[in-house]
Amino acid sequence: MDSLVSTDWLAARAGADGIAILDASRHLPGAGRDPLAEFEAGHIPGARFLALASLTDAASQVPAALPNAQQLAERLAELGIAPDMQIVLYDDSAVKTAARGWFMLRAHGLRNVALLDGGLAKWRSEGRALESGTGANAPISPAKFPPAAGVATKADMLANIGSGAEQVLDARAADRVFGSGIDPVHGGQSGRIPGALNLPFGKVFGEDGTFKTPAELRATFEAAGVDLDAPVTATCGSGVTASVLLFALHLTGKSDLRLYDGSWQEWEADPETPKHQGPA
Repeated sequence: MDSLVSTDWLAARAGADGIAILDASRHLPGAGRDPLAEFEAGHIPGARFLALASLTDAASQVPAALPNAQQLAERLAELGIAPDMQIVLYDDSAVKTAARGWFMLRAHGLRNVALLDGGLAKWRSEGRALESGTGANAPISPAKFPPAAGVATKADMLANIGSGAEQVLDARAADRVFGSGIDPVHGGQSGRIPGALNLPFGKVFGEDGTFKTPAELRATFEAAGVDLDAPVTATCGSGVTASVLLFALHLTGKSDLRLYDGSWQEWEADPETPKHQGPA
Protein backbone atom coordinates (compact mmCIF):
# COMPACT_ATOMS: atom_id res chain seq x y z
CA MET A 1 0.00 0.00 0.00
CA ASP A 2 1.29 3.45 -0.88
CA SER A 3 1.60 6.09 1.83
CA LEU A 4 -1.02 8.23 0.09
CA VAL A 5 -4.22 6.68 -1.25
CA SER A 6 -7.02 8.20 -3.27
CA THR A 7 -10.74 8.23 -2.54
CA ASP A 8 -11.22 5.85 -5.48
CA TRP A 9 -8.70 3.43 -3.98
CA LEU A 10 -10.39 3.48 -0.59
CA ALA A 11 -13.93 3.25 -1.97
CA ALA A 12 -12.95 0.08 -3.83
CA ARG A 13 -11.60 -1.52 -0.65
CA ALA A 14 -13.69 -0.14 2.22
CA GLY A 15 -15.07 -3.01 4.26
CA ALA A 16 -12.47 -5.49 3.04
CA ASP A 17 -10.75 -7.74 5.55
CA GLY A 18 -7.37 -6.48 6.69
CA ILE A 19 -8.08 -2.78 6.15
CA ALA A 20 -8.74 -0.42 9.05
CA ILE A 21 -9.99 3.11 8.38
CA LEU A 22 -9.30 5.59 11.16
CA ASP A 23 -10.84 9.01 11.64
CA ALA A 24 -7.98 11.03 13.17
CA SER A 25 -9.80 14.36 13.32
CA ARG A 26 -8.73 16.77 16.02
CA HIS A 27 -9.39 20.49 16.17
CA LEU A 28 -7.82 23.59 17.67
CA PRO A 29 -9.64 24.75 20.83
CA GLY A 30 -10.81 27.93 19.12
CA ALA A 31 -12.56 25.95 16.36
CA GLY A 32 -15.45 25.06 18.68
CA ARG A 33 -15.85 21.64 17.07
CA ASP A 34 -16.45 18.23 18.63
CA PRO A 35 -14.72 15.55 16.51
CA LEU A 36 -16.57 12.64 18.15
CA ALA A 37 -19.98 14.24 17.61
CA GLU A 38 -19.08 14.92 14.00
CA PHE A 39 -17.88 11.34 13.56
CA GLU A 40 -21.13 10.01 14.95
CA ALA A 41 -23.09 12.26 12.60
CA GLY A 42 -21.27 11.06 9.51
CA HIS A 43 -18.08 9.17 8.70
CA ILE A 44 -16.61 6.97 5.99
CA PRO A 45 -18.36 3.59 6.20
CA GLY A 46 -16.48 1.20 8.45
CA ALA A 47 -14.27 3.88 9.94
CA ARG A 48 -13.23 3.79 13.59
CA PHE A 49 -12.73 6.89 15.73
CA LEU A 50 -9.12 7.19 16.88
CA ALA A 51 -9.78 9.92 19.48
CA LEU A 52 -6.44 11.47 18.57
CA ALA A 53 -6.77 14.33 21.06
CA SER A 54 -6.64 11.87 23.96
CA LEU A 55 -3.69 9.91 22.58
CA THR A 56 -1.02 11.70 24.57
CA ASP A 57 1.43 10.74 27.28
CA ALA A 58 0.22 12.72 30.30
CA ALA A 59 3.28 11.61 32.29
CA SER A 60 5.60 13.41 29.89
CA GLN A 61 6.81 16.95 30.53
CA VAL A 62 6.26 17.65 26.84
CA PRO A 63 2.91 19.38 26.20
CA ALA A 64 0.51 17.02 24.39
CA ALA A 65 3.31 14.47 23.95
CA LEU A 66 3.03 11.51 21.63
CA PRO A 67 1.63 8.43 23.38
CA ASN A 68 4.04 5.84 24.68
CA ALA A 69 4.12 2.37 23.15
CA GLN A 70 1.74 0.84 25.69
CA GLN A 71 -0.82 3.61 25.32
CA LEU A 72 -0.84 3.23 21.56
CA ALA A 73 -1.06 -0.55 21.78
CA GLU A 74 -4.03 -0.35 24.12
CA ARG A 75 -5.89 2.15 21.92
CA LEU A 76 -5.43 0.10 18.77
CA ALA A 77 -6.47 -3.04 20.62
CA GLU A 78 -9.65 -1.32 21.83
CA LEU A 79 -10.43 -0.53 18.21
CA GLY A 80 -9.73 -4.09 17.08
CA ILE A 81 -6.73 -3.12 14.97
CA ALA A 82 -3.90 -5.65 14.61
CA PRO A 83 -0.39 -4.54 13.60
CA ASP A 84 -0.54 -6.47 10.31
CA MET A 85 -3.60 -4.59 9.05
CA GLN A 86 -3.49 -1.90 6.38
CA ILE A 87 -4.35 1.35 8.15
CA VAL A 88 -5.78 4.36 6.32
CA LEU A 89 -6.16 7.60 8.24
CA TYR A 90 -8.25 10.61 7.35
CA ASP A 91 -9.46 13.78 9.03
CA ASP A 92 -11.82 16.69 8.59
CA SER A 93 -9.58 19.18 10.35
CA ALA A 94 -8.22 22.54 9.25
CA VAL A 95 -4.83 21.50 10.64
CA LYS A 96 -4.75 18.12 8.83
CA THR A 97 -4.37 16.01 11.95
CA ALA A 98 -4.31 12.66 10.13
CA ALA A 99 -0.63 13.37 9.47
CA ARG A 100 -0.04 13.41 13.23
CA GLY A 101 -1.65 9.98 13.40
CA TRP A 102 0.53 8.77 10.53
CA PHE A 103 3.71 9.96 12.25
CA MET A 104 2.64 8.46 15.57
CA LEU A 105 2.03 5.02 14.07
CA ARG A 106 5.22 5.11 12.01
CA ALA A 107 7.27 6.24 15.00
CA HIS A 108 6.14 3.14 16.88
CA GLY A 109 7.14 0.78 14.09
CA LEU A 110 4.00 0.40 11.97
CA ARG A 111 4.76 0.72 8.27
CA ASN A 112 1.59 -0.26 6.41
CA VAL A 113 0.00 3.12 7.09
CA ALA A 114 -1.45 5.61 4.63
CA LEU A 115 -3.29 8.91 4.48
CA LEU A 116 -6.46 9.45 2.46
CA ASP A 117 -5.59 12.21 0.00
CA GLY A 118 -8.01 15.09 0.49
CA GLY A 119 -9.49 13.57 3.62
CA LEU A 120 -13.18 13.55 4.46
CA ALA A 121 -13.72 16.84 2.61
CA LYS A 122 -12.85 15.24 -0.74
CA TRP A 123 -14.81 12.09 0.04
CA ARG A 124 -17.86 14.18 0.87
CA SER A 125 -17.46 16.50 -2.14
CA GLU A 126 -17.59 13.49 -4.44
CA GLY A 127 -20.96 12.47 -3.01
CA ARG A 128 -19.68 9.23 -1.53
CA ALA A 129 -21.61 7.36 1.13
CA LEU A 130 -21.37 8.29 4.80
CA GLU A 131 -22.41 6.27 7.83
CA SER A 132 -23.62 7.50 11.21
CA GLY A 133 -23.26 6.11 14.72
CA THR A 134 -20.29 5.08 16.81
CA GLY A 135 -19.50 1.83 15.04
CA ALA A 136 -18.71 -1.45 16.79
CA ASN A 137 -15.35 -3.18 16.68
CA ALA A 138 -14.43 -6.24 18.71
CA PRO A 139 -11.37 -5.51 20.87
CA ILE A 140 -8.28 -7.68 20.62
CA SER A 141 -5.24 -8.28 22.81
CA PRO A 142 -2.72 -5.43 22.75
CA ALA A 143 0.36 -5.90 20.59
CA LYS A 144 3.85 -4.85 21.58
CA PHE A 145 5.35 -1.79 19.94
CA PRO A 146 8.84 -0.31 20.26
CA PRO A 147 9.43 3.12 21.82
CA ALA A 148 8.87 6.01 19.44
CA ALA A 149 11.72 6.72 17.04
CA GLY A 150 12.40 9.88 15.07
CA VAL A 151 11.44 12.22 17.91
CA ALA A 152 13.72 15.11 18.88
CA THR A 153 13.79 16.44 22.44
CA LYS A 154 14.41 19.97 23.66
CA ALA A 155 17.95 18.91 24.56
CA ASP A 156 18.44 17.68 21.00
CA MET A 157 17.24 21.00 19.64
CA LEU A 158 19.55 22.95 21.91
CA ALA A 159 22.50 20.84 20.83
CA ASN A 160 21.54 21.30 17.19
CA ILE A 161 21.74 25.09 17.47
CA GLY A 162 25.43 24.69 18.15
CA SER A 163 26.13 21.94 15.63
CA GLY A 164 23.75 22.82 12.82
CA ALA A 165 23.63 19.11 11.99
CA GLU A 166 19.92 19.19 11.14
CA GLN A 167 17.81 21.76 9.38
CA VAL A 168 14.90 22.98 11.49
CA LEU A 169 11.70 23.66 9.57
CA ASP A 170 8.77 25.43 11.22
CA ALA A 171 5.27 24.67 9.88
CA ARG A 172 3.47 27.63 11.46
CA ALA A 173 2.19 30.69 9.63
CA ALA A 174 4.86 33.30 8.95
CA ASP A 175 3.32 35.88 11.30
CA ARG A 176 3.69 33.46 14.20
CA VAL A 177 7.28 32.59 13.30
CA PHE A 178 8.61 36.04 12.43
CA GLY A 179 6.25 38.19 14.52
CA SER A 180 6.91 39.64 17.95
CA GLY A 181 3.40 39.70 19.42
CA ILE A 182 1.33 37.07 21.21
CA ASP A 183 0.93 33.74 19.47
CA PRO A 184 -2.75 33.65 18.45
CA VAL A 185 -3.07 29.86 18.80
CA HIS A 186 -1.18 28.76 21.90
CA GLY A 187 -0.49 32.06 23.64
CA GLY A 188 2.94 33.19 24.75
CA GLN A 189 5.25 35.19 22.53
CA SER A 190 5.56 34.55 18.84
CA GLY A 191 9.01 33.70 17.55
CA ARG A 192 11.17 30.81 16.43
CA ILE A 193 14.05 28.56 17.29
CA PRO A 194 17.27 30.26 16.13
CA GLY A 195 18.12 29.24 12.58
CA ALA A 196 14.72 27.75 11.81
CA LEU A 197 13.37 27.89 8.27
CA ASN A 198 9.68 28.43 7.66
CA LEU A 199 7.22 26.67 5.40
CA PRO A 200 3.55 27.08 6.42
CA PHE A 201 2.03 23.62 6.23
CA GLY A 202 -0.78 24.66 3.89
CA LYS A 203 1.71 25.20 1.07
CA VAL A 204 2.15 21.46 0.52
CA PHE A 205 -1.44 21.15 -0.74
CA GLY A 206 -3.00 22.00 -4.07
CA GLU A 207 -6.13 24.09 -4.46
CA ASP A 208 -8.35 21.01 -4.09
CA GLY A 209 -6.85 20.09 -0.71
CA THR A 210 -4.86 17.12 -1.99
CA PHE A 211 -1.09 16.88 -1.65
CA LYS A 212 1.06 18.32 -4.40
CA THR A 213 3.00 15.88 -6.58
CA PRO A 214 6.45 14.80 -5.34
CA ALA A 215 8.11 17.05 -7.93
CA GLU A 216 5.98 20.01 -6.85
CA LEU A 217 6.73 19.26 -3.21
CA ARG A 218 10.45 19.17 -3.85
CA ALA A 219 10.22 22.58 -5.51
CA THR A 220 8.15 23.92 -2.61
CA PHE A 221 10.66 22.78 0.00
CA GLU A 222 13.62 24.04 -1.98
CA ALA A 223 11.95 27.44 -2.39
CA ALA A 224 11.73 27.59 1.42
CA GLY A 225 15.49 27.05 1.64
CA VAL A 226 15.43 23.35 2.51
CA ASP A 227 18.34 21.22 1.34
CA LEU A 228 16.67 17.94 0.50
CA ASP A 229 19.99 16.11 0.79
CA ALA A 230 20.37 17.04 4.48
CA PRO A 231 18.41 15.92 7.59
CA VAL A 232 15.31 17.87 8.62
CA THR A 233 13.64 18.26 12.00
CA ALA A 234 10.13 19.72 11.78
CA THR A 235 8.52 21.87 14.45
CA CYS A 236 5.33 23.91 14.79
CA GLY A 237 3.15 24.98 17.72
CA SER A 238 2.47 21.60 19.32
CA GLY A 239 3.76 18.90 16.97
CA VAL A 240 0.66 18.59 14.77
CA THR A 241 1.24 20.59 11.59
CA ALA A 242 4.94 19.73 11.70
CA SER A 243 3.76 16.18 11.00
CA VAL A 244 2.15 17.44 7.77
CA LEU A 245 5.54 18.66 6.56
CA LEU A 246 7.15 15.38 7.57
CA PHE A 247 4.58 13.44 5.58
CA ALA A 248 5.09 15.70 2.57
CA LEU A 249 8.87 15.25 2.86
CA HIS A 250 8.28 11.49 3.07
CA LEU A 251 6.39 11.71 -0.23
CA THR A 252 9.52 13.18 -1.85
CA GLY A 253 11.48 10.11 -0.75
CA LYS A 254 13.24 11.59 2.29
CA SER A 255 13.71 9.42 5.35
CA ASP A 256 16.21 11.39 7.48
CA LEU A 257 13.42 13.18 9.32
CA ARG A 258 12.53 13.94 12.92
CA LEU A 259 9.72 15.65 14.81
CA TYR A 260 10.36 18.08 17.64
CA ASP A 261 7.29 17.00 19.54
CA GLY A 262 7.42 19.73 22.19
CA SER A 263 7.63 22.36 19.44
CA TRP A 264 7.07 26.04 20.18
CA GLN A 265 4.79 25.38 23.16
CA GLU A 266 7.64 23.76 25.04
CA TRP A 267 10.41 25.97 23.66
CA GLU A 268 8.68 29.31 24.32
CA ALA A 269 7.68 28.33 27.87
CA ASP A 270 11.30 27.78 28.93
CA PRO A 271 12.98 31.10 29.79
CA GLU A 272 16.39 29.50 29.23
CA THR A 273 15.92 28.58 25.57
CA PRO A 274 17.24 31.05 22.97
CA LYS A 275 14.57 32.62 20.79
CA HIS A 276 14.54 34.82 17.72
CA GLN A 277 11.76 37.27 16.86
CA GLY A 278 11.11 39.59 13.97
CA PRO A 279 12.36 39.25 10.38
CA ALA A 280 14.89 36.58 9.50
